[in-house]
Amino acid sequence: MKKWSNFDYIDFYVQKMNEDPVNYFEQHKEFINAQIKGSNSLFSNMFKDGDFKIQAREYLRNRGILK
Repeated sequence: MKKWSNFDYIDFYVQKMNEDPVNYFEQHKEFINAQIKGSNSLFSNMFKDGDFKIQAREYLRNRGILK
């Protein structure tokens, strides 16, 4: 199996955009929005007391995901 470089992803992205730019961007937008909604739901359920955004950021920092 070939390991993809950053340039391979760029070439793939450009190729897909040229094939069907509207549909490809719409799919990405839906995917990103689903991730945001899922993360928001997860953290709001985990941190019900207080400001969940502050608590979520602190949680992610403690896990080494945010700096």
